[in-house]
Amino acid sequence: MEPFRIPPERALAEMLEFGRKLGGGIAALGRTGEIAVGATPREAVYGEDKLTLYHYPPLGPSAGLPPVVICYALVNRPYMMDLQPDRSLIRGLSLAGLDVYLVDWGYPDGADRFLELDDYVNGYLARCIAQVKAARGVPQVNLLGVCQGGTMSLCYAALRPADIANLVLMVTPVDFHTPDNLLSKWARGMDVDRMVAAYGNIPGELLNLTFLSLMPFRLTSQKYAGLADILDDPAQLASFLRMEKWIFDSPDQAGEAFRQFVKWCFQENRLVEGRLELGGRRVDLARITMPVFNVYATQDHLVPPAASLALGGQVGTDDYSTLAFEGGHIGIYVSGRAQKVLPTAIADWLRIRAPGNAEVASLR
Repeated sequence: MEPFRIPPERALAEMLEFGRKLGGGIAALGRTGEIAVGATPREAVYGEDKLTLYHYPPLGPSAGLPPVVICYALVNRPYMMDLQPDRSLIRGLSLAGLDVYLVDWGYPDGADRFLELDDYVNGYLARCIAQVKAARGVPQVNLLGVCQGGTMSLCYAALRPADIANLVLMVTPVDFHTPDNLLSKWARGMDVDRMVAAYGNIPGELLNLTFLSLMPFRLTSQKYAGLADILDDPAQLASFLRMEKWIFDSPDQAGEAFRQFVKWCFQENRLVEGRLELGGRRVDLARITMPVFNVYATQDHLVPPAASLALGGQVGTDDYSTLAFEGGHIGIYVSGRAQKVLPTAIADWLRIRAPGNAEVASLR
């Protein structure tokens, strides 16, 4: 077989074109300025330690449903949910008439070194939900948990089911020992005790490098090689830089909570096996009797579908449904397809389960 050869004139033309794009792109980057994130009007309504609770009022006619409280993961910043106007799950939910609240965990520092998972779930999250219930005058909220925040939401719903009308989960790990879970294989080999002893709080940069190393070509070389093709498009360039800002804006992790999550979930798989305890109480997923909507991504390399779908045999509700999103762990928040599908799907699912809706009876 003859080796593949590129004609010299074609190679030269491509190199010149790449140089032209790169030169123009450097000038475009210089004109970009500060990259702003967040697109939907909001107000801070509660704060405690590093935490801030934000309220996003409905942008469309009110759906008349219990407010939605979004519990995001601890390991990344929650503005991924509201990156820009055309890439915002929060904006989509607000346009559907939902009253949305977002828990922003902030940036832990040395004062937070000994915070436990119980402090986050039965402390901060519980007080945020209490604030929302009091502010809206409602007995229950709709809880939407994202990734690690979904695992925490499962714990909350199992321990305090009376507070939750409906539970929505997005790319949420439940079974941490599925064979295709690359992140779990890495975490199970970690000496987390030594890591916490050395660092105290775990540096966000260290975790970010770990996430990138799981798919190094796609998340580094391939991504930046394609940057030259969008440098002359200000809108695409701004979108790219917003994503880069989010990827590298990684909070440190409170040492004790990180130790517990790695040990209890990744290494010992206590949640799905019914052995996880918070605040001296067992997290029994069978106590989750409210409706559950489990959204997963078919190409997720961080939370494989099997890790999320394991929930189906664990919860105590008869009203359990799933939605498969054709995309990856990040695309489920920011892709164009996600914006068209997910806010409407979540809003419709909640609307059908509104108190007094006759359709609810047919689902059980």
